Amino acid sequence: MRIKVLTAIFASCLIVSCHNGKQTQQEENNDKAQDMKKEKSTSLKSKLEDKKTNFTLKADDTKKRAYREGIESVEKSGIVKSAKQIGDKAPDFTLNNALGEPVSLSEYLKEGKVVLTWYRGGWCPYCNLTLNALQEELSNFKAQGANLIALTPELPDESISTSEKNDLAFEVLSDVGNKIAKEYGIVFELTDEVAGMYNQSFELNAHNGDASNQLPLAATYIIDQNGEIIYAFLDADYRNRAEPSELTSFLKNH
Repeated sequence: MRIKVLTAIFASCLIVSCHNGKQTQQEENNDKAQDMKKEKSTSLKSKLEDKKTNFTLKADDTKKRAYREGIESVEKSGIVKSAKQIGDKAPDFTLNNALGEPVSLSEYLKEGKVVLTWYRGGWCPYCNLTLNALQEELSNFKAQGANLIALTPELPDESISTSEKNDLAFEVLSDVGNKIAKEYGIVFELTDEVAGMYNQSFELNAHNGDASNQLPLAATYIIDQNGEIIYAFLDADYRNRAEPSELTSFLKNH
C-alpha cells in the first residue's frame, strides 16, 4: 500500500514538473515573441534619433559644425515653403527602372494612390534606414491600394545596388540631374564645405554623374488618383523623415 502511495506521489510530482516546464517554455516563447514584435515596431524616428546620437558622439567638431551650417543653409533658402505643397498638381514623369523599363507616375495612378519619396543616395545612412522602414511598411501601403515609388539623383548602377542591398520590392528610379526633383521644387545646393567633405569621403559627384553638388530634400508626397498632392512631408533637415506607419494611417483615412 505504501509503495502505491509513493508511486502516486512521484507521478503527480512528475506531471506537475512537466506542466511547469511546459508553462515556463511557453512563457519564454511569449516573451521572445513580444520582444520580436517590439523590435519590429520600433519607429523609424527612434532609429534616426539613435543615428543622430551616434554621429554626435563620434564626429569631430569641424564636421558637426559644417553639417549643422549646411542644414541651416537649406532652412534659410526657403525651399520647404516654395516646394510643391498639398493641393498642388503633382508633375508627371517617366523614368526607367532597374530593368530599363519606363515607369510613369500617371500609369501608377491608374491603379491607385502613390507614395512618392526621395532619398539622397545609398551612401546616406539615414536614407538606408528609411528605405528599410518603407520596405517593412510596403504591404500596408498596398493593403490601402497605394504603390510606393522612390527617386534618387544617383546613377542607375548606384540605385540598382541600393535596391539590391536593401532587398527593396518597390520601384527605385534614378532621377539623374534631379530633373524631376526640380519640377517638384525640392532641389538645393550643398554648401561648399559640405560638398567638399562628401566628395572627399565617398565621391558624391561620381555617384550622381555630375558636378552640380545638388541634392533633393528627403521629401515624401502622397498623390491621389487625380494627380493631386494630398500629403507632403518637407523638412530642411535630411535626418528627419516621414514615419511609414503614419503614411499608412493617412492612406486609411483618405
